Order: sequence, then structure tokens, then C-alpha cells
Amino acid sequence: MPKLIIAGRPNTGKSTLFNALTGTRDALVHDRPGVTRDAISGDMRDRAWTVVDTAGLENAKSGIAADSTMIALDAIADADAVLFVVDGRVGLTGADMDWARAVRRKTRAPVLLLANKAESGKRMADVNDFYKLGFGAPVQISAEHKTGLDAIYEFIDKIAPDAQNNTSNTSTPQKLKVAIMGQPNVGKSTLVNRILGQNRQIVMDAPGITRDTVKIPANFYGRDIILMDTAGLRRKAGVTDDVETLSALKSLDAIDKADVVVLVVDATRNIENQALGIAARVFDAGKILCVALNKWDLVEPELRDDKLLKLKHQFTNSFHQIIRPMILAISAETGTGVKNMFRRIYEQWDISNTDAPTSLINRIVEKLVEARQPPMSRLKRPMKIKFARQTGRHPMKITINVGGASDIPESYTRYLRRGLASALHWEHLPIVIEYQKDENPFDDK
Repeated sequence: MPKLIIAGRPNTGKSTLFNALTGTRDALVHDRPGVTRDAISGDMRDRAWTVVDTAGLENAKSGIAADSTMIALDAIADADAVLFVVDGRVGLTGADMDWARAVRRKTRAPVLLLANKAESGKRMADVNDFYKLGFGAPVQISAEHKTGLDAIYEFIDKIAPDAQNNTSNTSTPQKLKVAIMGQPNVGKSTLVNRILGQNRQIVMDAPGITRDTVKIPANFYGRDIILMDTAGLRRKAGVTDDVETLSALKSLDAIDKADVVVLVVDATRNIENQALGIAARVFDAGKILCVALNKWDLVEPELRDDKLLKLKHQFTNSFHQIIRPMILAISAETGTGVKNMFRRIYEQWDISNTDAPTSLINRIVEKLVEARQPPMSRLKRPMKIKFARQTGRHPMKITINVGGASDIPESYTRYLRRGLASALHWEHLPIVIEYQKDENPFDDK
């Protein structure tokens, strides 16, 4: 799809405009300038265009601002069209002039000049000054109130008329959405850059660099996927900044939107309860979890076996929803183990999209019941397992019709879950077993 890049200096309302055009809240919006740091992509509503929100362009020689500006300029160079956003209330600034020249140097794509924050004409500066930017007449809009956006649609429709009807193609397979999560500074963005084969995400040896959940289309190891790079999650006690609070909420929201969550942990440190808490959310959401032991190359070889065994015990004992956690050692810095990790992820995703034959499920359950009879209920009534079938995916759901006892202990459910997972090769997948009471009054006679 053609790319529409939103550009301009900080705090002109670019992220608000991105959310308005995509019909999402994917871009983090805050009054503080410089909140957006990475390039965030999304599908435009009603048009087959990819919209890209970029960081505010700043004249910095080093640091996060310099890296963010470089990423933004690279996105502009790859644009099919550019929306150059200025603050209509503030009026023309020297920075607007500087970055308008930079945009013209970077791209030959058509540019539409937007004077944002035009909710009230009385508060607007002299918009005629914006002609000096060399992009023609400024279009007055309010991204917050979604007014004036028709001019954007008219602009892009002239560039790509065939993209006007953004109807979904049911024959196109759904791309696998992989969220990269973890605590700050464990190497999430380094892993994303390794997968992309380019320095798309800002990487620094400091926590809190990534703020938005950044969705990036990619092709890795033979498949088209959507990578979701998320902000680092710290313990609540350590979060005092409202921007970080918003970032954390977006990271947790990514779990629901993802198909697979890669939980990145630092192999050189002990696993904290915070990481286990993230894993618990993934399991509760019914998503596939892969724990990536990053920086494995920095772990002393003689300590690796014990460390891996201890970690597997820690996860296995913490969560009964999964039989065997998928824990893999990698190095995002060198690339070691990354392809193998995605090979395993793809395998599990393919398995999770299949339906097990009902006859097979019933044979497995019958053998499990034969090997270990279900316990009597509190009323000393026997439980009769009558029929089992798969009723859902993501998580894998098995519904079992039972007669007699209805208070089935969790220990027996775990026994059935483990047996089914082993027989169906679902050991790495979240599994839910639910019971359906058979209401036939003659069942127990």
C-alpha cells in the first residue's frame, strides 16, 4: 500500500491526526512535546493507505531527539505522500522553515500543508505566513475534533485513485501479530531491529526509550508478520510519570491485540516477579507465549544449564494453564537463536490454528479416565464423563459433557489438561477445559 507520512516539528498534533486517520488510539497523545520517538504505522480508515506517525523533527546532534529525527527523515524519504503539520495557533516558526526545507530535500513526493488546531478561527495566527514554507495554501484542520480532514482524502485520492475503496480482501491471509514485551532495557528494540535487518527502533542503554506500541510489517524467516514493539513495563511503584503510565497501558493492551507474545528477559539477571506477572496476563488472554532469554552469549557457559533449568521450573510452577513453557536462549545483539525462535513460534501458531478430530479427543479422554478415575463429589456422587470436543482456539478450548458431579476439582482438570496437551502436541499452548452439565434426568439411573 502507498505510504502517507505525517511530519513536522514537535507538539503540532501529529499523533492526534494519526489516530483520527486510522480510527485508533495507537499513537500516544500527550501535551508534552517529544512523546513520540519511533515511527508508528497503521492502516488508514476508508482508504488502502499506510499512515506513518513520525517523531517531531528537532535540530539535535546526538541523543534520543537526533535518533528520532533520523528515523522520521528516513520515513519521509520513503513516502508516497507527506502531510506537513504546523501549529495554526502558534504561527510560522523558524523550525517550521528549517524542516520544510529538509522535507523538500528528502522527498519528491507530494506534500500537503496542514495548519492544525483550527478549532476556533479567533485563536489562529496569520495562516498566510505559512505560504512561505513553499507547500502552497495551508489547509486548516482540527485533528482533535476531526474537522477539515476531507482535504486530506481529496489530496491522496488524486495520488492513488485505486486506493479509495479500502475493502478487506478475505482471500488475504491474516498476518501473524507478534508483540515484543518485557521490562525496560532488556533488549526489545534491539531484537526488533535484528528481525527487521535495520535500525528502525531507537536503541540506547537506558530504560524508557520506547514509549508507543510500534506496529511494523515485516517478512522474517519466510513469513509476513506484524511486529509490535512495546514500551518497557516497570513495577507500579517505579512509575511516577503520566506518560510512562500511558505507555504501560498501551503495552498491556498489545497483549489482547497480539497472536503471540515474546517476553524478553535479561539472561544475565534473575527473573523478577514483574516478568512472571506479564506472563500471567499472556496466559489469561489465551495467547501463545515465548520467553526469550536474551543476552545468552553473556552468560558463563558453565552456568547456562542450571540457569535454564531453574527458569523452566519457575515458569512451570507458576502457571498451570500451560504444560511446558517455550523458553529459548537468544542474543538479539548477534542474532544467535533468533531464527530458531521464530521457527518454533511459527510451528506453534500453525498447530494452534488446527481443530483436533472429535473422535481423537474422546479416545484420549477415555484413556485418561480409565487410567485415573475422577473423584467423587462432595455429595459422594460419581462424575461421568460422556463426551468431549474442541470448541475454540486461542486459547485451545475443550468442552466436556459430564453427568453426575459438577464440582470437579482443579487437580483433576490439570490432569486432563496435561494428558490432552501431551497427546495432541499442545504442550506450549494455553488450554482451557470447561465442563457442560448434562441435564438428562435419567443420566444417573
